[in-house]
Order: sequence, then C-alpha cells, then structure tokens
Amino acid sequence: MRHETSSPRPRSRVVTDGLEATAARGLLRAAGLSDVDLGKPQVGVASSWNEITPCNLSLDRLAQAVKEGVHAAGGYPFQFGTISVSDGISMGHEGMHYSLVSREVIADSVETV
Repeated sequence: MRHETSSPRPRSRVVTDGLEATAARGLLRAAGLSDVDLGKPQVGVASSWNEITPCNLSLDRLAQAVKEGVHAAGGYPFQFGTISVSDGISMGHEGMHYSLVSREVIADSVETV
C-alpha cells in the first residue's frame, strides 16, 4: 500500500477516502465520526490500563491526556486497550519465565491496530 507523505493524513485516508472505503466510512460513522472528523488524521492511543497492576492504575488518565492533545493538534484519537503483565505479580512462579515473551505479544497487539 502506498501512502503520500505530503498528505497530513497519509494512512487515515486509506479508510476514509474514495469509493473503496465506503464500508470503513460506514463503520466510522456508526462510531460517531462526522464528516469533519473523517477529514482529520486518525491517531491510535494504546493503553494498558487495568485494575490488576498498581503500576498501570493511572494509565487511564494518561491516555485521556494524550487524547486531549491529539484533539488539540487537529487529529481524531482512537483509544484501544492492550494487555499488561506485571513482573511483580508473576515473580516466583511459572509466569516469570514469560516476561520477555509477553513484551513481544504486547508490541504485536499494538502494531496490529
């Protein structure tokens, strides 16, 4: 897929512009986007907020601040979740052997979106 770098929204337009993006536009409209919103760059905001690990409890507020910044810069933010693994909780049992592998799974889930 080729993206024009001169466009302020080279990737977003793939799912918003033209006849071939009709279905994607319909889904975005169902999510509440207006015509004006569809013309903005879409920015994914990944968050691993959860109620299990203390180190992630504030990430919902951080994601909200990021979304406000994206709006202020003229973009349209889409927040999505990803998994989180706590080394502190997994220490001392079988789960500790998967700490580094879990980072790959997290990175892959973010890159997929």
